[in-house]
Amino acid sequence: MATKKAKAAQHIKGEAPKTSSKKPRVNSFFAGIGGFDLGFDRAGISTSFHCEINSFCTSVLRRHWPAVPCVPNILELKAEEIPDAEVWCGGFPCQDVSVARGWLGRDGLSGKNTGLFYPFAELVKQKLPPVVLMENVSGLLNSHDGRDFAVILQTFQMLGYGVAWRIFNTRYFGAPQSRPRVYICAWKGSAINALNVLYEAGHTALPESARLGFLRPTVCEETGAHVPEVAFCLAATSGRHTGTDWSRSYISYHDEVRRLTPTECEKLQGFPEGWTFPHEDFHLSDDAIDTMRYHAIGNAVSVPVVEWVAKRIRAELKVAVPKAKGAEPADAVIDYAKSRVPDFASAKATTVQIETFVDRDNAPKIKWNNGGVMFDGLCHMSPVSPAPKKPVHSRVVDSLDKVKPSARYFLSPNAATGILRRVNSQDRTLFQPLEAALQRLAKKAP
Repeated sequence: MATKKAKAAQHIKGEAPKTSSKKPRVNSFFAGIGGFDLGFDRAGISTSFHCEINSFCTSVLRRHWPAVPCVPNILELKAEEIPDAEVWCGGFPCQDVSVARGWLGRDGLSGKNTGLFYPFAELVKQKLPPVVLMENVSGLLNSHDGRDFAVILQTFQMLGYGVAWRIFNTRYFGAPQSRPRVYICAWKGSAINALNVLYEAGHTALPESARLGFLRPTVCEETGAHVPEVAFCLAATSGRHTGTDWSRSYISYHDEVRRLTPTECEKLQGFPEGWTFPHEDFHLSDDAIDTMRYHAIGNAVSVPVVEWVAKRIRAELKVAVPKAKGAEPADAVIDYAKSRVPDFASAKATTVQIETFVDRDNAPKIKWNNGGVMFDGLCHMSPVSPAPKKPVHSRVVDSLDKVKPSARYFLSPNAATGILRRVNSQDRTLFQPLEAALQRLAKKAP
């Protein structure tokens, strides 16, 4: 029988034997409306536990997972309350690192929202789950000149995890929304396993110019609605127009313009239609429910991306073996990364040693690339494609409601006038059919 050390050496070469065949489990933190859980469920990994504080979201979770226990406040959660699971997942709050708040004044890991990473990490320290999968906005990579992301990497380094990260864009996974998000996979004792989860072997080409998807018009045969092929990133707002109208997705007709409905937003995130209706005992007006649905969907993780990653986690769990101490030297991890992913062997790739971040504010600045791997404090990174090797094409028009929705989703002539004024004052360009419809609608203003 092979020794543990021999098995670990086999795995670095991609030859590890299979282990347990039991169905793995996932514990979901900052669970929201269950985007992680739905993706893992589709990959054959069952949800054992939820932690979510928002009452609307917990109502949605209870509707879909009535038997799964849910603890509301991570600050009051004790490690012994958490069931054992092979995987922990969570999209810890992004508000304090999101560029939607502007480049100045982002609190990063010092903020009361994104700073919830720390109690999450403390629970990881106490339970040491085999795999941790996290998701956040891409602004996490540059928050506080890269120091916040370095703190995250160092935290998992000190707990004995290898880490891989990569920015994926939802639009390449079968949901037609341009939504770049950084996915972070931490694997206890192995950067090789983490790398295999987020990176397929071989070269991954960047699909066509991303801008073209925002320009090509399509028409809904049932309603005559005009939309581009790809939607802009959904925001955690009420769905109403804002001052950044050029980066919002509107549905235009000849002389009418409306916002997306909650059902359409669900489908743009990869959820089934009607997923975000709360449990029957959650009573509010339709308008109030709509607002909460928009907010929850905008904060959610994209289900098709999670499903893709979760399937690879499950496959890796089947071949993973315990690593003998020192079985994965950092240099060997980098060599493996270069052999598996050509981008990591390119001239653009760089290697840095993360420092001990005792005083984050005085730590060195680090410019993080959108993909990389870390083990034992040594980070190797490079620009990488945000798409899988076989991108899944999809169109906004196929996610639209097949009948015109209620008048409450349509803009008024005065709203159209305001949008055009803001767009013109900032010298922005709108999708051409949308601009034409806004012009016609604005003429109806009193």
